[in-house]
Amino acid sequence: MPINPADLPAIDRPEQLPERMGIELLKLSLDEVIGTLPVTGNRQPFGLLHGGASAVLAETLGSTLSALHALPERFPVGLELSCTHHRSATEGLVTGVARPIHIGRSTSTTEIVITDAEGRRTCTARLTCLHRDTEPQTRL
Repeated sequence: MPINPADLPAIDRPEQLPERMGIELLKLSLDEVIGTLPVTGNRQPFGLLHGGASAVLAETLGSTLSALHALPERFPVGLELSCTHHRSATEGLVTGVARPIHIGRSTSTTEIVITDAEGRRTCTARLTCLHRDTEPQTRL
């Protein structure tokens, strides 16, 4: 049974990468997860949104969607992320929309489309998560 979005573990803790990059989750549902990322503070040396920042947004949204389907019985971890960068963003917010392609017991695959403030596609990503039987252990 899928988890209630209100019961998802918080990603907005200061030590977490999404918080440091300014990612905000706008919508959480089993059908889609939507979030934004500011271009300011996430640029590469030439003033464009860093491709790695788009990848962080994509993985954040896709793994959140997987978590909504897998938790609390199973724990999703990223297995493969593929990003195609179509155009650059230089200002404002980019918005990512994650939608499921496949939700299974042991894996899930999500498509994430990222657009700029004008609604132009900047990146298309695909994330596959492995759903583990045990919670990943953190090492300090």
